[in-house]
Amino acid sequence: MDEGMELIERFEEHRPHLRAVAYRMLGSLSEADDAVQEGWLRLNRTDTSDVENLGGWLTTVVARVCLNMLRSREQRREDPLELRIPDPVISNQRGIDPEQEVLLADSVGLALLVVLESLSPDERIAFVLHDMFAVPFDEIAPMLDKSTAAVRQLASRARRKVQGQAPAPDPDLSRQRLVVDAFFAAARDGRFDALVAVLHPDVVLRSDGGTARAKQNVVLHGAETVASQAVTFNKLAPFARPALINGAAGVAVVVNGKLVSVMAFTVVDGQAVAIDVIVDPDRLGRFDITALDL
Repeated sequence: MDEGMELIERFEEHRPHLRAVAYRMLGSLSEADDAVQEGWLRLNRTDTSDVENLGGWLTTVVARVCLNMLRSREQRREDPLELRIPDPVISNQRGIDPEQEVLLADSVGLALLVVLESLSPDERIAFVLHDMFAVPFDEIAPMLDKSTAAVRQLASRARRKVQGQAPAPDPDLSRQRLVVDAFFAAARDGRFDALVAVLHPDVVLRSDGGTARAKQNVVLHGAETVASQAVTFNKLAPFARPALINGAAGVAVVVNGKLVSVMAFTVVDGQAVAIDVIVDPDRLGRFDITALDL
């Protein structure tokens, strides 16, 4: 085997991990792939003969690429409160494939990724690398051009935001599904009280319609406010197909073979505490649902 092929094989061994890192950093599947590809390009033009831990070296390279992308994204963003629900990972309700398992390890639900979107680029890098991938603070510090103590504070601040806004979902998938099914049954039958019952009093519903459906870029708070949208849910209910959204119980709404909505539920103690909805046709059109048997 020549050196070129050996380098490719060594890189491919690390690709799933690097993609998982980039996905958590960026919340975008396409941008994550771009960051990983940039990692490969830098590896290909760098002499790494003296690198003892190639995986660690590549993680650092990809993290730096992601940091630059996050900072660039923040500079372009005109409205700091702009709603953006990260790309979902949609899979058949029977289970996720091995590649998705690596991507979604540690229960990276859509609600958690939404909260990560609210962090500053430096907070996000510090939190993701340290709390999700156990990268020591003293290795993160040079990336951010900060002291180890300052990076530790960044991660701590990010951790408080995440814990306060993205509660850990019920680990039992069957219990999650019961809540989702009860939600749509109540919506379909127009039972307002039953709908409120499956929603946490402080539930938050976030809807991302992109630029094509800007009027549907909304955030609703409270069980009664969310339940008041029952008419909309009623229209969707006949087309809602069970699916796993980032490994959690959710639905893909398919009309005439076209994906028109993805709904991710965060279920805690038998109630939905968060519902994240993507109705942006531009983004939904990129998903291949043929393998989902929807």
